[in-house]
Order: sequence, then structure tokens, then C-alpha cells
Amino acid sequence: MPLTDAVRPARTVRTSTDALLPVLGGATQVPLVDGTVRTYANLDYAASTPALEAVAARVHEVLPLYASVHRGAGYLSQVSTALYEASRETIGRFVGARSNDVTIITRNTTDALNLLAGCVPGDVLVLDLEHHANLLTWQRRGATVLTIEGTVAATLDALRTELAARSYALVAVTGASNVTGEALPVDAVVRLAHAAGARVVVDGAQLVPHRGFSLTRTGADYVAFSGHKTYAPFGAGALVGRRDWLDAGEPYLAGGGAVRDVRHDRVVWTTSPARHEAGSPNVIGAIALAEACDVLAGLPDGALAAHEATLRTQLVEGLQSIDGVEVVRIWGDSVDPVGVVTFSVTDHDPGLVAAYLSAEHGIGVRDGRFCAHPLLARLGVPAGAIRASVGVGTAGESVERLLDAVRAYVDEGPRARYAVADGCWQVEDDTRPLIEVNGLAALASTAAAACGPALD
Repeated sequence: MPLTDAVRPARTVRTSTDALLPVLGGATQVPLVDGTVRTYANLDYAASTPALEAVAARVHEVLPLYASVHRGAGYLSQVSTALYEASRETIGRFVGARSNDVTIITRNTTDALNLLAGCVPGDVLVLDLEHHANLLTWQRRGATVLTIEGTVAATLDALRTELAARSYALVAVTGASNVTGEALPVDAVVRLAHAAGARVVVDGAQLVPHRGFSLTRTGADYVAFSGHKTYAPFGAGALVGRRDWLDAGEPYLAGGGAVRDVRHDRVVWTTSPARHEAGSPNVIGAIALAEACDVLAGLPDGALAAHEATLRTQLVEGLQSIDGVEVVRIWGDSVDPVGVVTFSVTDHDPGLVAAYLSAEHGIGVRDGRFCAHPLLARLGVPAGAIRASVGVGTAGESVERLLDAVRAYVDEGPRARYAVADGCWQVEDDTRPLIEVNGLAALASTAAAACGPALD
């Protein structure tokens, strides 16, 4: 069952915590079912972060210089190539790449991990707390799945025992859970794995943007992360790590740019990163991700962690003060979680709670199983829960709005009528416009097809 404190603390004091960095959409107004509008409270950062204003400005700046990269003699091709390769260096530096590490531009974390999976020369060990991106990727190639224990210490002991019992090439581990924000200490996992002759890949989707990460400092061998969780637009991510496996592995895609020479009877592939970047790359995506990395790297030491810790404490203590609300934890002895909090409301469908928060309060959260089905089952919430997550653009006022809204839900219930359509809770006969672009309005009542069954 979910771990909760035996005694609920008193209601939290309102905080004046400001956003740490300006993000796009921070002042967006959304319609509520009662006919009013409110500023959108985005508490769904774990799914996708809003783009930084600085990132949007950088994209606007470089779009006029956009051209095909590599092998182009034209001036704009040379400029775009220089920008793309400089972005690669920035991204690698942001995660503490070593001098001989390689940075491969991918679509996202899932893409990066699948790329690495084709290059690992041996067996893989993965824990059962992982996001599906770092579970299914390895499970498909026959990885051993280690069951986590009830404490961090016991889980590390189980990992040590398994590594001693069998030879593994790679241990795959999350840097921070997308469900609870918790994680095993990466440096401890690295020590255990390296002592047993195994390498470590870190799923950094939640850790990298919210705490920072260094391959050099931790000793980890690879890290994968996504632009759309690092305050850049969708479509770019990275795999950064040791070159030898990537240079020897089967090219991720067969196509132009990945080869040295092609004949009818043979192909000579090039080395990484080009070996795994066939086709025209996402130049603008790489530049956007690099800009986000630069902005985050420019924050004062500890500012990012302190900002999220304040908001997370406000969120957890506030939720624990509400009768019938349970905050989900993986381990009782975990420390320094990122700003991701998952909770349930006893005897209430999480999809209904999330729909209520959106329709009646203008608050965006995530509900479901968060692409971590085995973990949710282990934590005693197999039908799903509600997740609130924060980041650099979150202010304390948004967290307080969520707490007030959950209290109102528990005390009074929803005011609108809701029903399930195509697997999702929706307001009945909802006529609010979802979006209007060039005079074309889409209605909320037509959104069911986009929602679909609650698969994640």
C-alpha cells in the first residue's frame, strides 16, 4: 500500500515562492465550466515542460539561418552545421560528458534508450520501478527485471546480490522516478555495477532538467534525456556516453550521413555520432535543447534544487493535511526527490479528480498509471493515481490553488456533471472552446478521440 505519514501535519502556510525562470504560456487564460476564466496552473511538468522564453527567442533568432546540415557548400548550410555541432557540444557539457564521450541527438529519451539497446554487447539488468521507456526497451531484449525492495538500502543490497550472481554488461536505472520523484543514489548504483564489471545507463528524463546531472561526477556510463522535459519544444533529445559500444553497434537507422562508403556489395559505416544519425537531423530542436541547457546551467548553484524542494514540501504537506488523500511513496528512506508528487483520493477515480481540477479550477495535472504500470501495482494503486509536478516556471500560488481545489473536492464534490467517454472523464455537454486559431474553434466536447483509453 502507499506509504503515508501516520500523523497528518497542520495545513501549510501560504507561500510567496515565485517562478524561477520565465516560461511560455505562464499567463495563459483558460475557460472554466462556470463561464469564468482563470490563469492556467500547469502542474504537469513531469509529462512535458513548457518552453523557456529564452528558448523561444533563440529559435526565432536562428530560423532565418535554417538549412540542411553537413556536406552543404552554401553559406547557410555551413552556419546551420556550425550551430548544430555547437549545440551537440553544449548538450554534452550540460550532463558532464567526458573527453571521449559522444553526444548523439535523438528524438527523446525513449529513442535514445532504444538506440543504446542495439549496441549493448551482453545481458542487461533493470529495476521494476522504471518508466516503460527504460523497462520495455530492455525487457524486449530479454533483460532481467529486478524487483525493488521496501527501502533504498534493501534495494541496493538486492542489486548487489544480483550483480554478484550473474554477469551483466549494463544496469539500467532511473535518475528520478516519474511517479514519485524518488530514486536510488546514482553514484551508489554505479559503484556496485562497476565493481561487478557492468556499465550503467541513467534514464535522466526527470533528473537532468530538475537537479542537473554529471557523467563525470557520478561515473555513470550513459545518460538519456528529452528536450520536451528540459524546457525545449518536442522532437529532440540526447544519448550521451562512452563511445566504444556506440561505434561498434549496429547503426540505429540505415541511410544517408551514417556511412563512409556504399557499394552494391558492401557498406562501410562511419563512427558515432553520425553512425546513428542517418537522415536530416532536427537542427532547430538541437539548438533549442542546447539553449535550454545553457539557461539551466547558468542558474546559481543549488537554486534549481532549492526551488523545487520548497514547492514539493508545500505540496506534500498540504496534501497530507487533507482527509482521504494519500501521498504515494516508493521508499521510506529515500532522500532529495525531484518535484514530482503522486497522490490518490480514497474511493474516487483519479480521472474524475483530474477532470474536475481542470474544468472547475483551471489546473493541469496528470492521471493514470504514468507509463509505469508495474510500479503503480507495487505501490497499491494499480488503477492509477493523480500526479502533480513542478519546475522552474511554477510559483507557490499554483500549488496552493491545487491544495484548495482538492480540499473543495473532498468537502463538496464536483459542481459540474461528469461522465466517461472513450475512456476519459469529461464534463457532460461541455461547450468550452479548446483552442481558436485563424478563426477555427475546436470544442472540448470533441476532444474525446484525442484522449482515448487511459493507457498510461
